[in-house]
Amino acid sequence: MTLRTFKERVIQTGSFELIGIAFVSPVYAYLTGASMVHGFAMIAMLSIVIMIWCPIFNTIFDLIERGKTARLACKRPQSVRVLHATLHEVSAVIITCPLLMVVGGHSLGSALALNVGLTLTYTVYTYLFHIIYDRVRPIKPSLEKNEAGQSEHLTGEAAVA
Repeated sequence: MTLRTFKERVIQTGSFELIGIAFVSPVYAYLTGASMVHGFAMIAMLSIVIMIWCPIFNTIFDLIERGKTARLACKRPQSVRVLHATLHEVSAVIITCPLLMVVGGHSLGSALALNVGLTLTYTVYTYLFHIIYDRVRPIKPSLEKNEAGQSEHLTGEAAVA
């Protein structure tokens, strides 16, 4: 079975975060009454934290999914995509809420409210982004040697021995 390479995870995560920052920064600034510079800085800071967490989360999720189903992430059914996006955002709230409070100067209630808004926005965005990303940059199954030393082309449907 093939997983995304480290390089591919960097491309995936970087693309996800850059598009997200461009979309969310102005909305954050508007809703909080902050300047665009502060809005961009806050969302960029949150994104850096998430960029560190995202490849770790996605790799763990993919390994668990592969272990249970022997399926490639790009062959993921819609119900698992919804679970993936939801778990990603729940973990993001846990990680970023303290940052919103300490650096952003928000109260616990305000930080949670902002996180709920960010979570709802990013849950939909995560779902759509990964569908598009998997279509634009699908995982290419690797060639692996069989017992006779011949190369075999593995697919997402191949059974794990």
